[in-house]
Amino acid sequence: MNEEKVYSIRLGGGFADSNDLGEILLGDWNRYPKDTSVVNLDSGWRFVENMSDLPLDWYLKGGISYFDENGYADDVFEVTLYVKVYWKIDFLQNRVRLGFGEGLSLANEVPIVEVDDATNSDGSVDPTSKFLNYLDISADLDLGRLLHVESLRDLYLGYTLKHRSGIFGVFNRVHGGSNYNMLTLEKNF
Repeated sequence: MNEEKVYSIRLGGGFADSNDLGEILLGDWNRYPKDTSVVNLDSGWRFVENMSDLPLDWYLKGGISYFDENGYADDVFEVTLYVKVYWKIDFLQNRVRLGFGEGLSLANEVPIVEVDDATNSDGSVDPTSKFLNYLDISADLDLGRLLHVESLRDLYLGYTLKHRSGIFGVFNRVHGGSNYNMLTLEKNF
């Protein structure tokens, strides 16, 4: 194990998306009309490197996010705790990582995009919750390897889909949730 680089820190920012998780993963983005956004800071600890000699690294991660509700509601703070696996793909002296994280999200208020998602055409509102399941899906590339600059090695630029949901009613009877498309910069150290 490379003891020198077992920690990570990631800064990200992006916007809310009106589409469902599956639609976004297929490339169908639809910026939420109220133009809300998020800024996120995560840190992590790698507890498994190259699991079973496969290019899979496992991290325990935690983060804090600030949701700018653009004046439609009070701004929201969120904390997350999750486990994330990265699949490292090395080619032509470059590295791309595909990541999938699963965990928990606790917000001090329900983000407006989730309230709108839960509001029916007749004005009734389905259950919402401050405490939901959390998914963190990402793709990034190592800038140091790409640019052949050793001082930038293990600095990753990428895309992250930040997803809160009730998993079809499993969490607090919540059937909806929210999605945020983020541009991220992550450093392993």
